[in-house]
Amino acid sequence: MIAPALLARPPAVHAADQLSNALKQHGIFADVHGGYGVALVSVWVDLLVWTDGFVYRWWKGQISGRTGRWLYTVYNVDNPATVARCVAHRYVELHQSRSLVEPVHGGTS
Repeated sequence: MIAPALLARPPAVHAADQLSNALKQHGIFADVHGGYGVALVSVWVDLLVWTDGFVYRWWKGQISGRTGRWLYTVYNVDNPATVARCVAHRYVELHQSRSLVEPVHGGTS
């Protein structure tokens, strides 16, 4: 039997939870935040996946040379395991690029 509270969850939160659970299979732990018909999966610096319950989307780290707008990756919510693999790939890219940058230290030496 399914608990009534689970049936009342918005589709966006359900989809975000599914992605968060699939990311755990890749050793990535993410926070889920929902409200106003969308849900966000906070994965890493510059990696925030959001969903409306129909699609997942996140910034692919590129800006269009033609329009100057950010370019996004978009996937249907039907297969969170596949999306988790793609998000994990982006996570590795970001993690590696952040580790190449030396940290900025405040104060004087």
